[in-house]
Amino acid sequence: MFKAKHFTEIVRFMESMDIQGRDGWALPDSGKVFPDGCHYRIEIAGVERYSTMVAMVDEAKKRGLMIHRAICTVGGSTYCSFEELKDMARLAHDEQIEIIMTIGHRKAWDTGARESGYPEGMVQGPRHRGSDNMAYWIEDMMRNLEAGIRGFLVYDEGALTVVDRMRKEGFIPPETVFKWSVFGGQCSPAGAKLLESLGADSMNPLSDVSLPILSSIRSTVDIPLDVYMIIVDAFGGMFRAYDAPEIVRVAAPVYFKIEPGSSEADIYKPWVTESWHEEFIRQKVKIASILREIMERRAPELTLSGKGPEDLSIPVVG
Repeated sequence: MFKAKHFTEIVRFMESMDIQGRDGWALPDSGKVFPDGCHYRIEIAGVERYSTMVAMVDEAKKRGLMIHRAICTVGGSTYCSFEELKDMARLAHDEQIEIIMTIGHRKAWDTGARESGYPEGMVQGPRHRGSDNMAYWIEDMMRNLEAGIRGFLVYDEGALTVVDRMRKEGFIPPETVFKWSVFGGQCSPAGAKLLESLGADSMNPLSDVSLPILSSIRSTVDIPLDVYMIIVDAFGGMFRAYDAPEIVRVAAPVYFKIEPGSSEADIYKPWVTESWHEEFIRQKVKIASILREIMERRAPELTLSGKGPEDLSIPVVG
């Protein structure tokens, strides 16, 4: 007869797999940094159009803030023309900002996908339904690659497996990078290790992740963690401004992720006007500059990367 293993035996087994067996309640220093030796960077989400990016760059210059990564077209890149995608790539190239593009239109391509539209079906996450839908998603990625963009948001483990193989075999450019989305639902050391092994270049844990959980994930993987410092009300509305120094200390290298608002469903519909997004993005940059101020006041030893670190996958033009 099988005898159930004790909690301590389970922890030891997890640790034999190089997975942290307990959350990091001791909150040790991370000891890890970005390749440039710095601890944190700035990521602005919701750069929906070329005009939004222009406003973001302008506001960042006014505030003397370095923005390292822009999460673009959260409502879906299919709502941008090919010329607009090229304009975004060109501006990001000139400003040395990495673009992470959200492909498609954020809903299942399959018009028969009804389950995810209902309260209990939503918990499944936005995985691709069938091979056609995954191929459509990759085809939209190809359109972005041709425009010069080299970074993409991924929320389906199967899709990550496919595009990572494409990258390794030269089917897509080798410098292409993949950021794991919060909608993929991973928030544990085991999940982070799986994503790293599948080819994720950074990971966005759930928005309510605790410091001990962040610490345990950091102890298990080396990829950067993209941590929500402010999040839409529909996700909980947290603003973790004064957690910032501890988040960086225990989880570096970290991207501070800035995404305020009411809900993603409200703010990322394609018919929300460009002028509204231009003003909204300026508020996001302001919030990022406040986080930088708090870091400089309370933890000056933890450093922010400068402009255009060499390890970023900057869009290609020409």
